[in-house]
Amino acid sequence: MGWAVLLSKFVFLFSIIAHKGLLTPLTGGEAWGYVEVRDGAHMFWWLYYAEGQPAEYRNLPLVMWLQGGPGGSGSGFGNFEEIGPLNRDLRPRKTSWVQAASVLFVDNPVGTGFSYTDEPDRYATNVATVASDMLVLLKRFFTETPDFQGIPFYIFSESYGGKMAAAIALELTKAVAQGAVKCNFAGVALGDSWISPVDSVMTWGPYLYSTSLLDDSGLAEVSAVADEVKKAVETQNFEKATELWAQAEAVVEQNTNGVNFYNILSPGPDEKRHPLAGGDHIALLMCRHVQPFHGESLSELMNGQVRKKLRIIPQNVTWGGQAADVFSSMAGDFMRPVVDIVDQLLTAGVNVSVYNGQLDLIVDTMGQELWLKQLKWGGLPAFTKLKWTPLEDPSAPGNTGAFYKSYKNLSFYWILKAGHMIPSDQGPMALQMMKMITQRD
Repeated sequence: MGWAVLLSKFVFLFSIIAHKGLLTPLTGGEAWGYVEVRDGAHMFWWLYYAEGQPAEYRNLPLVMWLQGGPGGSGSGFGNFEEIGPLNRDLRPRKTSWVQAASVLFVDNPVGTGFSYTDEPDRYATNVATVASDMLVLLKRFFTETPDFQGIPFYIFSESYGGKMAAAIALELTKAVAQGAVKCNFAGVALGDSWISPVDSVMTWGPYLYSTSLLDDSGLAEVSAVADEVKKAVETQNFEKATELWAQAEAVVEQNTNGVNFYNILSPGPDEKRHPLAGGDHIALLMCRHVQPFHGESLSELMNGQVRKKLRIIPQNVTWGGQAADVFSSMAGDFMRPVVDIVDQLLTAGVNVSVYNGQLDLIVDTMGQELWLKQLKWGGLPAFTKLKWTPLEDPSAPGNTGAFYKSYKNLSFYWILKAGHMIPSDQGPMALQMMKMITQRD
């Protein structure tokens, strides 16, 4: 389908008139379309211009948002549940990132959200292919929207999206240096990111124990299965590591009475959403870590009103319909670390920001700090010695909402009272953090 349809701001406003009451129009407008990144592999993107006067977006950064999973949809979950201009009920979001930046949602990897493949063998199987696909999309995007070529461009991510974002950022840095992609790449932000899966698993026990969610016996059981995961990763048996990771999650659930992996203080998910799937650990993991991005009400919105608005979604494509295949195809790459890629980014001078929610378990802050300490980047000793700086909570003046520290091109943000989906849990703090990252110069 190629670039397919690029809807200008004016066409968007016409669309609102044609579908009165469908979605609230934005002052700056929108654009969306498809890019065929490989034969039979079609990637969907959706751009919101920064709010304000029609030309004001030129004075604000461009942020691309990548969801996790893999298989979680940025155009759906990230857009309507976290940072887009409207929430799931189509009401204006007070903490939308469109207030301070143009926001580009991409359903990535192919097969995610409204993205789709023509044949089963077109799914990505590793982050190298994910990065290659994204470079095709970005090259086309910046070629077709030259106004954005000089605007500072940032990649923000969440969960597995961070693993993909690191790989994409490295390839984009090379492509910009070679003149293959014309853009002003300014940095990457890794939120609750799956950079070193084994460090997350190894700290589940200590973190849960320190928060009174495990007793001594439970800690011993969780630590034992985590050690098995570590052995599999060390021998690079990543498929086995993924299977053992599923077992580790089950041991955690059994010993904590079903703790919520995404926010330890929130109620756990409905057990009906996590069937044993006939013993298939990949199917089980997909149900646990992709299905939450595709809640029933969000699916109804995306496959109903949003689909009608967009007008370009093929008849045979259902939003989220290929998510399970996306997750399964990436299973062999799932537990593979990308710490070395982050190291290369820092050494190349790319601005790297790491941010994590205090209440996240699946990618706990203790694990994030462990892989950071493994970096070979020359600035690490000085970064480690820095004391963090408190940030006031925008929604509760006088209270601390986060801590951060920054040295040269590395920053870390500890977001308090937030779980895995930081913008959902602490919207005002997340918006302030985004502004700080994109305005650091």
